[in-house]
Amino acid sequence: MPGLVIVGAQWGDEGKGKVVDLLAERADAVVRFQGGNNAGHTIVRDGEEFKFHLVPSGILYPGKTCVIGNGVVVDPAVLLSELEGLRGAGIDVSGLKVSANAHLIMPYHIILDHSGEARLGKQEIGTTKRGIGPCYADKAARLGIRVQDMLDEKILKKKIMAALEPKKLMLRPYEKDRRFAEMLDLQKMTEDLLTFGHRLEKHIADTSTLVWRTLDEGKLALFEGAQATMLDIDHGTYPFVTSSNPVAGAVTTGAGVGIHDIDEIWGVAKAYATRVGAGPFPTELFDETGDRLRANGREFGTTTGRPRRCGWIDLVALRYAVRLNTLDALVVTKLDVLTGLDRIKVCTKYRGADDATFDTFPYHQSVLHRACGEYEELPGWTEDLTECRTESDLPAAARDYLAFLEEQAGIPIVQIGVGPGREQQIWTESGRAVSAIQEHASA
Repeated sequence: MPGLVIVGAQWGDEGKGKVVDLLAERADAVVRFQGGNNAGHTIVRDGEEFKFHLVPSGILYPGKTCVIGNGVVVDPAVLLSELEGLRGAGIDVSGLKVSANAHLIMPYHIILDHSGEARLGKQEIGTTKRGIGPCYADKAARLGIRVQDMLDEKILKKKIMAALEPKKLMLRPYEKDRRFAEMLDLQKMTEDLLTFGHRLEKHIADTSTLVWRTLDEGKLALFEGAQATMLDIDHGTYPFVTSSNPVAGAVTTGAGVGIHDIDEIWGVAKAYATRVGAGPFPTELFDETGDRLRANGREFGTTTGRPRRCGWIDLVALRYAVRLNTLDALVVTKLDVLTGLDRIKVCTKYRGADDATFDTFPYHQSVLHRACGEYEELPGWTEDLTECRTESDLPAAARDYLAFLEEQAGIPIVQIGVGPGREQQIWTESGRAVSAIQEHASA
């Protein structure tokens, strides 16, 4: 079977975790390829809610191979806490493998993340302050500490000392604060990481070779992205982005596979749009409709608990995501949240500050920050969608809405979400025609 990539096609929080969870049942390996514990997936299984930050969603299947790839940045304390929580819930975590080459989020990364946001003041990016950005910065500067370093005390201490040297001036104010002084103590830092390494050693592996073996044996490898296209550090709304590449192309570097190992790429998008943190959001709603979407969609961050900004679906951004990722298909989630609206707006173009309109995503930040949506209106519906299990169960207006999204995006919709449960994900007929993976996953 081929390799399938699942990426967010908006600003994140689209419901990728549930999609991966559904597909993981028939996959042989589930691979996370970027991001850190700034991500959050919520999955509802048999009425029980699971929240993931680092561990791939496929872990809920006993014995499933779940990989944290080299492109992920790992806070070992968070990972161990997540594993303990899963074990406590009776989940088998023996199938989790962590790349020896993944980089570690260190205590000083978290301090620097808080410090950086504080310096920005009102212009802050809106990061989760989990140390993600500073960790990726050290990786690029060749000052990173990797998972494998936790298994060698001598190398570990030398690398930490080298990483701290250029940060001395920035960290000096924190050394006098008792809350931070212990975090920055070299001996304690080393001892903690050696302990973490001992506890994680059975999970540490050469994950690229493991994934190659899966693919070479003709099995299905499922690659799971965190965050989303519009938060990509190169192609998103910079600087209001994450510190890695959540686009499909990053699978090759973040998981250590070749581009020909990828056969299908699916994007996940909500039936409306949300965004967490600062940055441009052309379709944002500041009225009762926005409040209604937030309340009905339970739009609060899995990782931070922050209320999400809500707006109408943005097809300019979605078409950009389709092209950038070369998406083969689309999954539309939370269609049920739109129930009860008389009219539903869809952004098909942007209007700039000079009244010019454009239907392609602007490259220039000054244009984007001043852009607002130009809309087409479609009829709404009042019927409850949560009990729908096939496309034909959906009211005509909901089907027309989806058909409009398909036409505008230029790719088929393969799944439709009508609620948080696994059973509330509808597989479409048009998707079945284009996706061998869908047939495999639903067999």
